[in-house]
Amino acid sequence: MKIILVGAKGVMGGHVINAANKLGYDICALVDIKCDPTVDSEYVKIADFKGKADVIIDFSFHGLIKEITDYAVMTKTPLIVATTGHTDEEKEIINAASKETAVFYSGNMSVGIATLCDVVRRVVSVFPDADVEIIETHHNRKLDAPSGTAKMLFNSVKEAREEAYAHYGRSGNCKREKNEVGINAIRVGNIVGIHEVIIGTNSEQITLKHEAYDRALFADGAIKAAEFMTGKGAGMYTMTELLKN
Repeated sequence: MKIILVGAKGVMGGHVINAANKLGYDICALVDIKCDPTVDSEYVKIADFKGKADVIIDFSFHGLIKEITDYAVMTKTPLIVATTGHTDEEKEIINAASKETAVFYSGNMSVGIATLCDVVRRVVSVFPDADVEIIETHHNRKLDAPSGTAKMLFNSVKEAREEAYAHYGRSGNCKREKNEVGINAIRVGNIVGIHEVIIGTNSEQITLKHEAYDRALFADGAIKAAEFMTGKGAGMYTMTELLKN
């Protein structure tokens, strides 16, 4: 498998390179603003690469999504969007690209998180009157809040409970509303990622929790997604489809 890696000089880019090397996959283009175009296989912009690839993995910055999707559409190359923090406008760009080529989009590349989302959906279905709270904790350098993963978890709740709505943070002097789902973000130290979902009634409580110890797990998930997406036709694909594969 030949991979174009966008965001190659970042921390996650390094993890993807290691994961790909272990499996014998070819990173045919390293794309990053920090790349040296005089070095073989390094490119500052994805459009500078004129070769062929099986898939694009994007671990860059959400603001670059337009140029990445433009390239993916032009070359009909499947795209793995592993970056988070996209604006509503940028999400529309991703959706538009999926009509022209295969796009895999996930707020978290962890297979464990995908499993957690599935379990949350099922538990909320069993307890339709329970209160639901989501707490996410990350390192102090993370820019977006709440995390893409917290939004994924909320969407899982909403699939089971259509009337649910997100309530970000909690302050003031008012009681909790029946259909609100509290989403709280904590930023401290060097924590890779902790996501906790509390589902409670007046008589019992279920707490579901996923903790990431190493960022390498997100690279492993991106490689699994790349394997899954190779050869796929136009459309939007998520962890749900990957888990069913």
